[in-house]
Amino acid sequence: MNKNQWAATPLLCFLVVSAFAQDVRTIQLHEAVRSEGIRVFNRTATLIDEPSYQGIRLSKEYGEGVAWLTGVEFSNGTIEFDVRGEDVKQHSFVGLAFHGQNDSTYDAIYLRPFQFRAPDEVLRHRSIQYVSFPDFTWRRLRALSPGKYENAVDPAPDPNAWMRVRIVVQGTTVSTYINGNPSPSLVVEKVTAVHTGSIGFYVADTSGGDFANISITKTPD
Repeated sequence: MNKNQWAATPLLCFLVVSAFAQDVRTIQLHEAVRSEGIRVFNRTATLIDEPSYQGIRLSKEYGEGVAWLTGVEFSNGTIEFDVRGEDVKQHSFVGLAFHGQNDSTYDAIYLRPFQFRAPDEVLRHRSIQYVSFPDFTWRRLRALSPGKYENAVDPAPDPNAWMRVRIVVQGTTVSTYINGNPSPSLVVEKVTAVHTGSIGFYVADTSGGDFANISITKTPD
């Protein structure tokens, strides 16, 4: 290798590292709320200021609610965030919407914290759920393929505590990991052909939820 080649090598490495670094985005949620970087549908958002968790709280209302991150387009990659629901039966559904086309058309992964430690095994295996609105609700997916689009979370988290969620989307496959577990709690194949769109924090009917510390790593399609 000649002198010029040696001189070029550090620059090349820097450019490669920088290119990858640009694919990772961490969003400061308090600033996003203040700068209208979050658009809330069918909920009200307030700020949470706790040690290590400067995030947002979505109010409890009827119907689905989403806090969309404006200007964020996502196809493939990894989304990590902290979420907190509560141990209230049939009133805590918290997760993430992705590949959103509008306020009623998107995929979502969400948790049912009140099922985490249910003594009944069938209910425990309904702790995490994939849906794709508007056509593939949990009711339809459960009827079409019982147990395929939902699962238990093992080990079971504290249903009233913060949890770390990592969602990996690659092509048609969606894998979800909870609290750093190297084994996914749920792996599903998408049921629609839509493979890009918006990201937002999701809560289902009658539920609110707390969200913080989101980062997005995009990978090539």
